[in-house]
Amino acid sequence: MLLSKKWLNQYIDVSDLSGQELGDLITKNGIEVESVISRAEGLSGLVVGHVLSCEKHPEADKLNVTTVDIGADSPVQIVCGAPNVATGQHVIVATVGARLPGLKIKKAKLRGVESQGMICSLEELGFEKKQIREDEQDGIHTFRESVEVGADVISLLDLDDEVIELGLTPNRSDCLSLYGIIHEVAAILERPYTLPSADVTTDAPNAVSVRLETDNCPYYATRCVDGVTIGDSPQWLKNVLIAEGVRPINNVVDVTNYVMLELGQPLHAFDTAKLGTTIAVRQAHDGEEIVTLDDVTRTLDASMMVITDGERPVAIAGVMGGANTEVDATTSSIILESAYFAPASVRKTSRTLGLRSDSSARFEKGVDPERLQLALDRAAELIVEVSGGTISDIVVAGDKASAARTIDVSVAYINHRLGMDLEQATIVRILERLGLDVTGDETLTVHVPSRRPDLELPADITEEVARLYGYDSLPSTLPASRSKGYLPRENVLRRRVRRVLQGTGLSQAITYSLTSVGHAARFSGEGSDKVNLAMPMSEERSVLRTSLVPGLLEAARYNTSRQQANVRLYETGRVYVEEGETLPRETERVAGVLTGLWYDHRSQGTRVPVDYFVAKGIVDTLLHALRIDATYEAATIADMHPGRTANVLVDGHVIGYVGQVHPGVSKEAYGLKEVYVFELDLDVLHQTAQLVYEDVPRFPSISRDLALVLKRDIPAGQVEATIKQAAGPLLIDLAVFDVYVGENVGDDEKSIAFSLKYQDPTRTLQDEEVTASYEAILAAVQAAHGAEVRA
Repeated sequence: MLLSKKWLNQYIDVSDLSGQELGDLITKNGIEVESVISRAEGLSGLVVGHVLSCEKHPEADKLNVTTVDIGADSPVQIVCGAPNVATGQHVIVATVGARLPGLKIKKAKLRGVESQGMICSLEELGFEKKQIREDEQDGIHTFRESVEVGADVISLLDLDDEVIELGLTPNRSDCLSLYGIIHEVAAILERPYTLPSADVTTDAPNAVSVRLETDNCPYYATRCVDGVTIGDSPQWLKNVLIAEGVRPINNVVDVTNYVMLELGQPLHAFDTAKLGTTIAVRQAHDGEEIVTLDDVTRTLDASMMVITDGERPVAIAGVMGGANTEVDATTSSIILESAYFAPASVRKTSRTLGLRSDSSARFEKGVDPERLQLALDRAAELIVEVSGGTISDIVVAGDKASAARTIDVSVAYINHRLGMDLEQATIVRILERLGLDVTGDETLTVHVPSRRPDLELPADITEEVARLYGYDSLPSTLPASRSKGYLPRENVLRRRVRRVLQGTGLSQAITYSLTSVGHAARFSGEGSDKVNLAMPMSEERSVLRTSLVPGLLEAARYNTSRQQANVRLYETGRVYVEEGETLPRETERVAGVLTGLWYDHRSQGTRVPVDYFVAKGIVDTLLHALRIDATYEAATIADMHPGRTANVLVDGHVIGYVGQVHPGVSKEAYGLKEVYVFELDLDVLHQTAQLVYEDVPRFPSISRDLALVLKRDIPAGQVEATIKQAAGPLLIDLAVFDVYVGENVGDDEKSIAFSLKYQDPTRTLQDEEVTASYEAILAAVQAAHGAEVRA
């Protein structure tokens, strides 16, 4: 909704406020102001000119050389290219030195002829085309009524105005009119105001008869205005319409639009000669057609309501009139319509036809029944003022049901909802500022006028008190509650998993839960376990995933194909397995994918290719952070490298795996080189993890390295278990940091290097204690695995 400040000022004095100040106050009190536009911004030096002569340019067929009186000592010569310029016109002249949006007017020569200014179109003044008369959209603007030569155009066109754009929410339909905005601004400023009024007295008979044949139109009123002369509207009327974003058409149509903007009641004017004296309002027949005012033939159905001359449709009720009864230059008598149409009917018709108008926008939100006759009388008076004629009696069909109502609300309720202690007198004064009558003491009876359909509940009254009192004046308090914030254990663990994996250098990925049959078969067992979609979008999204790994590999391929060779991703999410006729079984998992280079602490931070130990190290880090003891055993898993894959076990149960994707799979199915993955059952980790916090150790630790030579077929995990069992409680960390085969070890042997870390949280360790543990480890690994210390 656009609001002309100059128009508003005719009813309530806002002359002491700028448009921005007024807009800020309106926003502060609950209606958002989207913009405030100064219509004269960038304009100066514009005067009314009188074209004394107009001749063709000697060197250009499309240019005219005009002599224009601008009220100065002598006329000026202006070269003009507009096709509609002619002798005798009163036009807008931008004098030398004048400014237009993005342009300063200077003396110039056009094809050798001097030009001292510019004859302007409204578009060159910044008007939008939809605001300009059709016959002037490709030419200059001409004044159609008497104007003084040399007069200031900015004042004449009311460009010394500011337009406020209101961003109304659907419930504030009362502000779709100047009438509603006057009440709103008066309540905010606490100033006196006047309202548009009408006083029609006539004894002229009205021969029109009205029949209501549908429940969607409970009230319909008409007046006739005979003897009208169709022509251009006076400048004041055009100025208001243009400021409100409406294009002037002719004096009668312009008045109906003006009253709609002023009072919020859409009106329609029919040519009496084309309509006749019978009006019937009914539902349309299926397949019935009408050519609307926009010259489009529209096919109707029985859900739509039409105005007819007793037989043929002449308007789509509440949406748009028909071309067959349009008011034009030959019209001498009109029938004015003011009616109430059911909002739901208008809304459905507008949506079905794809036809939305200023009229339908108001009808579909519900118009005020109390203003139906006021709008009719106001329009009739103004039409006689601008076009002449006489007004007939009013003809009414149906009854207008009042929308006024009462709402009971207690002072205690309002204060409780606002968290305040407002006095009753303060609350009553605020409500009366809004034009709401209030009676009662502790329990207030609020009499709501029909213009405020949004007020229905005690909570609505409370909101009105809050916004007029001032949202910034409401106290800030915390809710009274004895409960404390609580995060479920599962969420705590999920956050810890994400933090740990991100800390190791992985980035989170989120992939589709839907995948193809081929991808779902990888890393997850037999195809019979897959959950098929009944109506898949495509073959690529036809089943639910059974593993997170294929999706991560797809993400890795996407990145590597875009020259991101070093990919480190992880994901937490659910996988789905079919279980007969019951619902699929859902389990939560965490998985990761690594390829390319890695910053290796084992090599003083240099970049080395990702290998099995990098992937296993990330899994170890995660499990250590969750205080979970795990072991590893060599495993053969479909689609994984048979010699570089291990199952991860907790308490003897497999909870996942880590290793290299089979080179054939990674290259052929995903276009990747050497790539490592891991996938763990998060549900098991949630059950096993321990949320334990320990003090930072006060006493130093002691580290020792141990390199053992043993048979190649002995798993490192078995040796780790032996070391942990023999070392005793002082060993707090054990890690493999090197595996070597080659020179200086036997053909069937390997060397494994372990890093051992000892610490006691209560005291400083003695070398003798660490040495005793170290020797016990040597004896144990020699006895259990035949291992010897590497020289």
